[in-house]
Amino acid sequence: MLNRSFFFIILVLFSCRTNPYRSTNKDYRKEAKHLSNILRDQPPNYFPGQQMEWAGTVNFDLRRPNFIIIHHTAQEGCPQTLKAFTTTSSKVSAHYVICKDGTVHHMLNDLLRAWQAGVSKWGNNTDINSSSIGIELDNNGFEDFSLPQINSLLILLDTLKTKYHIPEANIIGHGDIAPGRKVDPNWHFPWKLLAEHGFGEWFDDTTYTVVPTGFNEYQALRIIGYNLKDTVAVINAFRRHWLQDTVYRALDSSDDKILYNLSQKYQ
Repeated sequence: MLNRSFFFIILVLFSCRTNPYRSTNKDYRKEAKHLSNILRDQPPNYFPGQQMEWAGTVNFDLRRPNFIIIHHTAQEGCPQTLKAFTTTSSKVSAHYVICKDGTVHHMLNDLLRAWQAGVSKWGNNTDINSSSIGIELDNNGFEDFSLPQINSLLILLDTLKTKYHIPEANIIGHGDIAPGRKVDPNWHFPWKLLAEHGFGEWFDDTTYTVVPTGFNEYQALRIIGYNLKDTVAVINAFRRHWLQDTVYRALDSSDDKILYNLSQKYQ
């Protein structure tokens, strides 16, 4: 009996040592159970004093994500990010965290709402958290992304895009949906490489592109999805994403060719 008790204690201690998120995983399961109970409940009567009959339909499923938002962590290493996402006071989270060595941490069921997009807008979508999957890449924002990390990202994007039928153009950056407030994944991020694999849009060769007379740059930016509340911030976001440039300047004729080319893809 003593040997069994000793073995059990050792097993528990080993489990705690090898899984530092054992406690937060327990909290996750508790909250998931709470949410599942809410889903099972019939809605209350919205018409006090009147008869309201609940007639449950048999034709339904879970709502699916329609966007993927890519971030950089702006922190120094995965442990720091994982700690933030498993601490209640931080009020931030993401569905996935990918470390520099390519390790992928799945932190939230894809069909649940992470707190990763914040105040943001893309097209007519003003609650991006409710329709997106957030992917955080371990990167301080000023360094190149590692090859193992990008390889893991490509595999994950392929899985998510196929599983949820996410449109190619709906794979965008945090800096795109929140210009002026966020810059991630910043100008080091290889958007062109992703587009070559079918994740996100990229422009074609613009050598022979003819921009029509009266072309409106701001209308084109709006067509792509940008919120024009702060046009300077939007131009910065556009230049970071598609020109991999962080220096602000007014758009010139070569930029207009790229912008016109892209706007045609988003229509």
